[in-house]
Amino acid sequence: MDDSRISRIRWLLACLCVFVLLVQTGCWSKDEIEDLSIYVGMALDVANETAIERKMDKLGSGYRKKDLITYTLQIVDKQSEAKSGDTKSDSNAKPYLNVSETGDSLFEMIREFAVRLERPVVGHHLKLIVINESLSRRYDMSNLLSFMLRDNDIRPNSLVVMSSGSARKVLEAKGNAIIPSFRILGMVDNRYRTLKIIPPVSLIKLEGKMNAKSSYLLQNVLASDGEVKFSGAAVIKGKTQKFRGRLSEEELLGITWLTGKGKGGAVKSYDPDTKQIMTYELITMKSKIMSHVNNGKISFHVEIESTGRLIEEWLLSKEEINDEFKRRVEESAEKVVRRQIKLGLNKIQKEYKADVVGFGNRLSIEHPKQWRKVKEDWDEEFSKIPITYSVKLSVTESGAKQGH
Repeated sequence: MDDSRISRIRWLLACLCVFVLLVQTGCWSKDEIEDLSIYVGMALDVANETAIERKMDKLGSGYRKKDLITYTLQIVDKQSEAKSGDTKSDSNAKPYLNVSETGDSLFEMIREFAVRLERPVVGHHLKLIVINESLSRRYDMSNLLSFMLRDNDIRPNSLVVMSSGSARKVLEAKGNAIIPSFRILGMVDNRYRTLKIIPPVSLIKLEGKMNAKSSYLLQNVLASDGEVKFSGAAVIKGKTQKFRGRLSEEELLGITWLTGKGKGGAVKSYDPDTKQIMTYELITMKSKIMSHVNNGKISFHVEIESTGRLIEEWLLSKEEINDEFKRRVEESAEKVVRRQIKLGLNKIQKEYKADVVGFGNRLSIEHPKQWRKVKEDWDEEFSKIPITYSVKLSVTESGAKQGH
């Protein structure tokens, strides 16, 4: 092998080594986590200046703004520093800090935290966005969330919920062991235990619904004295993208049966013969929406089916769990489900005129020509369309207890 060829090989190897070293390096521009204020929760309320903001404005630290929105960030692991500069830990301190700013531009408000906090706030780990329903009545969702959707720092899988009270209070907790934003995420994971929790709506899913001008549901959260509860759902109107109204827990159950998107839950009913409690725990749930067009007139029928187990019964001493008793359980539970569907359907169709179930989507698939005629004002058209439904529940298990 001649010297020139050896030189070329050595040169290529040297270039390869340099390239490997470059790709093995860490972040080009890194920020130490200790030097950042990482926020995991965000709350939007109707403007309500805090006492500290009013005090600072009196001292001349205010800036030109209109007080429209109060913007709250939940920052984790905030450490307080002593005057000497030594960091001191407090075992009684909460693992989070909520800070608020009031104004009319979300981006301007988040930058305003730079003159109030010693560390810059970053949203790379944002988990939860809470919006107050009164605020959503005034401003459409696309305006309220525009900044979050444009900001590269904010993850598009952030959960979005609605609060019927103060959104800031959802980010508060009793004690010092819970980070409220993480608590809400954990509660969403309990969907397999109850039908009262809807499928999570992320920021990216919301963007698609807003662009399509579709109506949709957001989980409603109640907060009081550091405690929170999921209670019903908020209805966002498609055309306006504003809060239209709220579904009660029972009305939400009816909508969940129509969508067939429940993962787990129970139906409590009463034996028509003995008046005793019977509880049906669902194992599977499915629904099928069928659209019909006859001489230009649209109608829908929904077939709902579920299998489940008899999980609780208060039997008389000599009564057995036989096929006839199971049929009574099924019929009694079906009656409860039909009542829940009637309540939910009446609320979204007649009162709110908002298709949050997906009837329009089914029509667009099965009858695209008819859909093109009505899609521009679908929610209004939806309110006039006849909808029927059938419910079939089947007890396939009765637990270890088979009889008396």
